[in-house]
Amino acid sequence: MDWKLALQLTGVALGLLYLWLEYRADIRLWIVGLVMPVVHGALYYKAGLYADCSMQVYYVLAGLYGWIVWHNARQRNAQTAGTPEKAAAIGHTPLRRIPALAGVFLAAHGALYLLLARFTDSTVPFWDSLTTALSIVAMWMLSRKYVEQWLVWLAADLVTVGLYLYKEIPWTAALYALYSALAVAGYLRWRRQAAGTRP
Repeated sequence: MDWKLALQLTGVALGLLYLWLEYRADIRLWIVGLVMPVVHGALYYKAGLYADCSMQVYYVLAGLYGWIVWHNARQRNAQTAGTPEKAAAIGHTPLRRIPALAGVFLAAHGALYLLLARFTDSTVPFWDSLTTALSIVAMWMLSRKYVEQWLVWLAADLVTVGLYLYKEIPWTAALYALYSALAVAGYLRWRRQAAGTRP
């Protein structure tokens, strides 16, 4: 088995586990999220997807941050409610946060595009930087348990499918196609939970 196929299959397995845990709002997603970037980072570097490769460092750091935020919120809920520990509540993105999130996206996209276009041999600097910038925003939104993080992931996933097919890593493209479908299901489930209805 060649390295590209091995990395893709390992990444697919980890990605499915991660997405299932995210769908369930299970804190263990952050543990999987610390392992998965190593596999994907190697794959993306070999495929010349440098922004996606460097994004894996962010995923590790964001995973640590997300785990701390969710863990602390669970501890606070347990102390104030006097009940067994539970995860922080799922909610909607506050409107006041949207301009800042849009600004982070635009700044990240522009900066990454310039870096890729000027300092690497990337053949897809616009699309690589686009998906990476969307992922930066979505990962932070996930750490805050905002329902709309699923919509940002959906946008990133749909672009990523085409990008990875172009880069000839079809198993990973298939994983992101599945991510796209599950992002819709996750959005609907989290929206129901945010409304206080049964998932």
